[in-house]
Parts: sequence; structure tokens; C-alpha cells
Amino acid sequence: MMKLYWSPRSRSFSSLWLMEETRQPYERVLTDISTGAQKTPEYLAINPMGKVPALKDGEATLAEAAAICAYVAERYPEAKLAPPLGDPLRAKYLYWLFFGPGCVEPAMVQLATKIEMNSIAAGWGDAQRVFDVLDAALKRGPWLLGESFSAADIAIGSGLNFAVRLFKMVPSRPSFDAYIDRCAARPAFQRASVIAAG
Repeated sequence: MMKLYWSPRSRSFSSLWLMEETRQPYERVLTDISTGAQKTPEYLAINPMGKVPALKDGEATLAEAAAICAYVAERYPEAKLAPPLGDPLRAKYLYWLFFGPGCVEPAMVQLATKIEMNSIAAGWGDAQRVFDVLDAALKRGPWLLGESFSAADIAIGSGLNFAVRLFKMVPSRPSFDAYIDRCAARPAFQRASVIAAG
């Protein structure tokens, strides 16, 4: 059985939501970052970065929310959280899955800190463009891959909910609100919210 190391009020929500979408049993291991639990030698052996979430599946361990999404989606293909190998939609799936940590998260930090970045030097370009690109994709909806919900929606939807609704780091847009509402209506999102609330 997979073990998910998580903490309330953190990026762990995406992994909780992901695991709930699979409908497979998993063990939740509370790693409360407010108490420093992520700095123990035992936890650092699982994730040397000392961050949550992390996942242990038998002898395999990994961290980083998007990597966990990719791993779990492949491990449980019956959950249909990723297009299969050879499907043309897989290219867009991978693009959006990594757009979250590669573009959305740095853009959120850029907006929250009001830091000026040279858009050529910044790997994500600039925050305005990141959110314009995401806005255009979500207007086509209902999901990032059209009619197919995927783990990429978990990565992006969780990040947008965090940035737009919970911490108001990113100004809302009609497409963002509608998308977050669709995500929040999913039973697995609701179950994960109850778990995260303790």
C-alpha cells in the first residue's frame, strides 16, 4: 500500500486529491511542517529536500507533487488520470502537468513578492503571460485536455485554488473561477478537503 506523507495547509493537498481520485487504499502519514516533522532524519531519508508531499510505494520513494501525479497516474491506469502512451493527448497532458511547478508556482511567487524579473532570464517568462496562457486554455475547457479530466488538472487546479481562493495571490478571472468550481465539485476534491481540514 502506498504511503503519502503530507501536512495540512501545504502543497500536499494535490497529492491527497490525487490519491482520492484513484479510489485505491493508501496510508496517510501526517508530517506536520508546523512542528518541523519534515526535518527529522527519518523523513529526510524519504525526501532530502525536507518538503511535503512525498510518497513511498514499497521500495520506491519520490517527492514533488507533479512527479507524484505522474507516478500514481501510471501506477493506477484504471483511474484514467493520464492518457496512455501513444495517445496524442499525452503531449498536452505532460505539458500541463509540468506547467504547474515550472510556470504557475514561480509566477505566483513573482506576483506575491512583486519581484521584477527579466522575462528572458526567468524560466517561466513573466507572470502575466503565464496566467494569460492558462486563461486561454481554461476558456476552452472544461478540463485542460478538453473533456478528459487528468492528473494535470489536479496539479493546476490545486495550485489555482491555493493562489486564487485561499491566499488571494493571483487575481481571479472568470475562467479561473469556473475551473476551480468544477474541480471543487469533484467528490475526490471534497474528500481531500475534509482530510486536509483535519
